[in-house]
Amino acid sequence: MPSFEQQIRSEADALAACALHAVRREFPHKLDHLILHAQDQPLPRDIHPVFWGSYDWHSSVHMHWSLLRLRALVPGLRGEIERHLDEHFTEQKVVVERAYAAAPGRGGFERPYGWAWLLKLQCELESSQADAQQQAWARALAPLANDIALRLTHFLGLSHYPVRAGTHANSAFAMVLARDFALQRNDARLLSAIDTAAERWFGQDRAYPSHYEPGGSDFLSPGLCEALLMSRVLGKRFAAWWQAFDAEGRALRHWLQPAVVSDRVDSQLVHLDGLNLSRAWCLASLAQRVASDQRQPMLDAAQAHWEAAWPHITTGDFAATHWLVSFALLSA
Repeated sequence: MPSFEQQIRSEADALAACALHAVRREFPHKLDHLILHAQDQPLPRDIHPVFWGSYDWHSSVHMHWSLLRLRALVPGLRGEIERHLDEHFTEQKVVVERAYAAAPGRGGFERPYGWAWLLKLQCELESSQADAQQQAWARALAPLANDIALRLTHFLGLSHYPVRAGTHANSAFAMVLARDFALQRNDARLLSAIDTAAERWFGQDRAYPSHYEPGGSDFLSPGLCEALLMSRVLGKRFAAWWQAFDAEGRALRHWLQPAVVSDRVDSQLVHLDGLNLSRAWCLASLAQRVASDQRQPMLDAAQAHWEAAWPHITTGDFAATHWLVSFALLSA
């Protein structure tokens, strides 16, 4: 069976074409907009000149991340991707995005999911392999990323409780993505805020009740995202934490079975394809950190989850194709 990365490479053209189509499609659009007065009724591209496509702001952010990840794999589409990013990642357009997010009453705009994906995108832009063109995009977007890094640092120190939802508000998933940015940037304040909050919120979790998962619109496993975060925060201490988190293996047994997707046109039910992809990512990652008797069941489960979702990533309704590519690429 080909690895996740091999399958992605073999279908890179289709994945990139899907992502390009999504970020260039303005409607339908689910606008997350706090109306401040009667005339405050903008179109998406008026307030989000960088991220106006792909159904909503956060999906546009992570589908742009997908284009960056795929850029090196698609020679035939590389020029088209680069022209799109040249047009969107400009200093002038980022000024408008920053101003929108800085307006009074909008301090929580896209927190924490959109914030985390923006930091993940910036992390990709600033990778050590970045060429001159990519470095220019990184410089353009950096002020917005800097704003968000400061906001997230403050918010993690302010909030007493995590959000354990299986959707956008999930704390652990956002912290995993943001932690990559903090490490690459050597942002000690953000890294400390993430690690401190992780230990405060999740460090004493025991006997996780995975049988409560999934919810009917989940695209994340709260338990697996938490475990993935703790595996990165705790290092050598993770083994003891995992033993307490799932002492008898009950949680893992529940996570071995992929979620069933009953309707791929319904924008909430199709979230479960994303759940299968994010579970595959978490399970494959965690398999490297658990006891040997759990490793192969985790890898087998990751494969089963991947196979359940992989055929549906680039085909079907826009409810799915505007975002699923990104969740497949997490495993690459």
